[in-house]
Amino acid sequence: MDRIYVMQLVRSFQVGEINRRTFLRRATAAVGSASAASLLLAACQPITGTPRPVTEAAPSGEGVGSPDTNMTTAAGLVVGAVEYIGPGDETLSGYWARPEGDGSWPAVVVLQEWWGLNEHIKDVTRRIANEGYVALAPDLYKGQVATEPDAARKLVMELDMPAAVQEIGSAIDHLLTQDFVAGEKVGIVGFCMGGRLVLMTALTNEKLAVAVPFYGSPLAPEEAANVKAPVLGLYGADDGGIPVAAVQAMGDALTAAGIDNEIHIYAGAPHAFFNDTRESYRPEAAADAWQRMLAWFEKYLAG
Repeated sequence: MDRIYVMQLVRSFQVGEINRRTFLRRATAAVGSASAASLLLAACQPITGTPRPVTEAAPSGEGVGSPDTNMTTAAGLVVGAVEYIGPGDETLSGYWARPEGDGSWPAVVVLQEWWGLNEHIKDVTRRIANEGYVALAPDLYKGQVATEPDAARKLVMELDMPAAVQEIGSAIDHLLTQDFVAGEKVGIVGFCMGGRLVLMTALTNEKLAVAVPFYGSPLAPEEAANVKAPVLGLYGADDGGIPVAAVQAMGDALTAAGIDNEIHIYAGAPHAFFNDTRESYRPEAAADAWQRMLAWFEKYLAG
C-alpha cells in the first residue's frame, strides 16, 4: 500500500477536493478492500470551515458516474471542477459552469487548444454559461498546461486522438445525466486542436446537436459525408497551417451529403484569431464568430 498516496486521499476528502464516492473508489484500489476503505472513511472527519463538494449523491439517470465538484458562485454562475467516469472506469476531470439558480439549460462541451485547459478556455466556458448554457471543458491533458509552443507541440503529439474522442463522449454522457441539463443532445465547440476534435467527435457521436470548430484541421471530403451533426466552421483566411481550399472542400462535401453547414472564412484573420490572450487575436472577427456560434446554438440547442 502506498501510504503517502492514501494520506493524500484522506487530506483531499477532508478539505472537500473529492467526494465520498470518489474517496471510496480510490481508497479501495489503494488499500485492497472495500471494507478497509470504509473503515478509513469513517475515520476521516472533514475539516470544519471548508466547503464540501456540492454533489455527494449520484445524479438521477446514473450510469456514467457521480460528479465530483468544488462549485462556487460568481457573477450569476455556478462554476468549478468536475470529475466523471470515462472509458475503462477511468476518472476524468474538467471544468464546468452553469447559470445560478434552479432550472435546466442546454449543454455545450468546450474543447481546449493545444495549450491545454488553461484560463482562456475556462473563461470561454464561463462566457458560454453566461449565455444560458451548461458548459463543460474536459481536461484532455490530465492537468498539464503549456505556455510555450514547444511544450504544447509535445503535449499534442503525445495525445491519443481517438482516445480523446472517447473521453469527449464520456463528458457528453455525463452532461446528459444531470438534472440541470435540458435536451437529449449537446452542442460542441473547440479551438485549434479542439476544433479538429470537434470534427472527429462529429463523425462518431450521435448525441451532438451542433458542432462548431474554430480553425480545426478540416475533414477530408470523403470523411465529411459521415458527420452526424450540423457544422459551423469558423476559419481565418491568413491561417498558415490550414489551407482555405481544404476548408472549402469540406464545406462542399458536407453540402453534397445533405448536412446543414456554414463555413465562414475571415479575411485578414490568422490562426487562433479568437484567443484574446495571444497576438493572433482579431477583435472584429472574434466578435462576429461568437455571435454566429450563439445563433447556431440558439437554432439547434435552445430553439
